[in-house]
Amino acid sequence: MADNSPPDPTHFRLPDPGLVTRTMAEVAERGQRIVNDFLKRQAEQGSDMDPLNIGGAFLEMTTRLMSDPARLMQAQIGFWQDYLTLWQNTARRMMGAQVEPVIAEDPRDRRFKDEAWRENEVFDFIKQSYLLSARYFQNVVSGVDGLDPKTAQKVDFYTRQFVDAMSPSNFLLTNPEVLRKTAETGGENLLKGLSNLLADLERGKGQLRIRMTDDSKFKVGENIAVTPGKVVYQNDLMQLIQYNPSTETVLKRPLVIFPPWINKFYILDLRPRNSFVRWAVEQGHTVFMVSWVNPDARLAEKGFDDYMKEGVYDALDAIEKATGERQVNAIGYCLGGTLLATTLAHMAAKRDNRIRSATYFVTMVDFEEAGELGVFIDEEQLRALEERMQKRGYLEGAEMATTFNMLRANDLIWSFVVNNYLLGQEPFPFDLLYWNDDSTRMPARMHSFYLRRMYQQNDLVKPGAIELLGVKIDLRKIKVPSYLISTREDHIAPWKSTYRATQIYAGPVRFVLAASGHIAGVVNPPESGKYSYWVNEALPPDPEEWFRGATEIAGSWWPDWQRWVSALAPERVPARIPGDGGLTPIEDAPGSYVRVMATD
Repeated sequence: MADNSPPDPTHFRLPDPGLVTRTMAEVAERGQRIVNDFLKRQAEQGSDMDPLNIGGAFLEMTTRLMSDPARLMQAQIGFWQDYLTLWQNTARRMMGAQVEPVIAEDPRDRRFKDEAWRENEVFDFIKQSYLLSARYFQNVVSGVDGLDPKTAQKVDFYTRQFVDAMSPSNFLLTNPEVLRKTAETGGENLLKGLSNLLADLERGKGQLRIRMTDDSKFKVGENIAVTPGKVVYQNDLMQLIQYNPSTETVLKRPLVIFPPWINKFYILDLRPRNSFVRWAVEQGHTVFMVSWVNPDARLAEKGFDDYMKEGVYDALDAIEKATGERQVNAIGYCLGGTLLATTLAHMAAKRDNRIRSATYFVTMVDFEEAGELGVFIDEEQLRALEERMQKRGYLEGAEMATTFNMLRANDLIWSFVVNNYLLGQEPFPFDLLYWNDDSTRMPARMHSFYLRRMYQQNDLVKPGAIELLGVKIDLRKIKVPSYLISTREDHIAPWKSTYRATQIYAGPVRFVLAASGHIAGVVNPPESGKYSYWVNEALPPDPEEWFRGATEIAGSWWPDWQRWVSALAPERVPARIPGDGGLTPIEDAPGSYVRVMATD
């Protein structure tokens, strides 16, 4: 069993004086450079004291809270009664009695995984004090009557951000694991952590950009995104990759994948063991992948219609030249799925039937209940974002990454603060986190349209409200077979929101719900043995009713999709080699577009 007693001062090793001197000198030098960089960026970008419009939301909440003092007093009395019980229990425990906790942490909460949080009376008291306070804050703000839903959501979200930040696990003197490490190393962990902090500030040019993984261990095209293939077409917005076959015969109908351009395509081709691309090739698909460009200011005026024309339509033309096949199966992931649905509605109006089936990975088309991302979509924030994008011509990739990380702050922010800065450890090499940190920019015109017309106004589900390339978009005209895969713990595209598409598309729809989240629930190869999925042939309007009638099946949903898509067009032909058709290969996969970093 681990030693959970407080560190013995007689065993506290002093740090090397030379190391301290060198570290402090480095802090002075690097710190001055970081501050200068930060001030320069602030002068260039301007400063907004409340860019997220939090102050107004909390002012309204406080005003309404004060209008019902009895409820606030009741909450305070309950909190102090719990706190008094905790004091009494801690005193009894120190005298040797066995007591039950007043409040217990969630078993899945990794912040308190160290046994000292339970075995040591002092740290158990600190932990329970925090949990009681956190529950009190969240109960108070969630119980305020009269707030409009958007304001209530914002208050709840930022209250949780505050509560998460104040966790005792995030501070040196209240984290037993950090105290133990400090005693063992003589404080060298803190010096190393300070060096890590400076390095992350330098990466962000004065703003903190936390390193989540050892990025020196990964290189695109060498040990991630390594499924062999060729870039067979490119334009300003994308490269089209055709992958080499691994079977003697392939399905006659090619498969094309449209990933989101919020991130890079190789989430579906991380390593051979978890690559959806490799697996699809092994199932006999001729796989084409769109690799979006990482845009800069030159592409500021590219809009959603350009992604439709130069992304989907140009890819379809290129695939026909490469294979001789006019009709394809298509997959869209997240925003790529939104683009796919929009294009299918456009094609329906034009009587273009080249896409014969559509698969949507965690895709929203109805944004009425967009989940916690809606916290960032109000008029004040959109206006501030558009002003910043207008100056640069694009949204910085790091800004989008920070937004997504805030949705899971304990896992994607605070755990790395503790590991990198307090424990002074190097982050673990993890392919998924390397991809997560390889952020992409968003063209200003496209991103403004996407946030305003879809997230804020929810125009995509209003027939004819959006016009693209001369056609009024009506999703109800989509008649091709559709396969919708959503994930139960998705913070980005909540499954109950993605389910709404089942009531919109006119063609046959299969809805499948996978366990886990936006990424892990999708990237779940059969060999991993992880997670499960739910199926239900009925599609009632209420997603909860669908789930109550669903059957849970162990393992990956990938084979279920393969049975569905191959049954639509089972005919096979000799395997196709990239370059054997009407397109000459440009370069080896994964191509050059995917290698452009947002920091370049």
